[in-house]
Amino acid sequence: MRYLLDVNALVALGFYQHEFHERVSAWVRKISADAATELATCSITELGFVRVLAQALPYGFNVPQARQLLLKLKSARIVRFAFITDDHDISHLPAWVKAGRQTTDGHLAHLATSKGAILATLDQKIPRSFLIPR
Repeated sequence: MRYLLDVNALVALGFYQHEFHERVSAWVRKISADAATELATCSITELGFVRVLAQALPYGFNVPQARQLLLKLKSARIVRFAFITDDHDISHLPAWVKAGRQTTDGHLAHLATSKGAILATLDQKIPRSFLIPR
């Protein structure tokens, strides 16, 4: 199984002080026992990770530090990481997307599905996604 992590899940996994770090880490530890399972990122999720960590003053990261943290996370041997190339334009946005705040979620959910993955998220409102368990 391949899971495309959304931005919040990726930040929670990579940043130990995140309020949902333990939740995401516990799930990753559980799925890591299956050698066929991999986590995936894409341009949007990687850029979002860097943006969130660099913009949130309490996190105390600058862009180079956030980038380095993500590279370290992806090279860790906890679970295999893959990168999904994003070749989807606006014509692929799902019909359920009705509000501006849903656009990235819709894009990522469709991208994941089209690449044989499922979007893994902490947001229970994204259709056809996997809600990372508590």
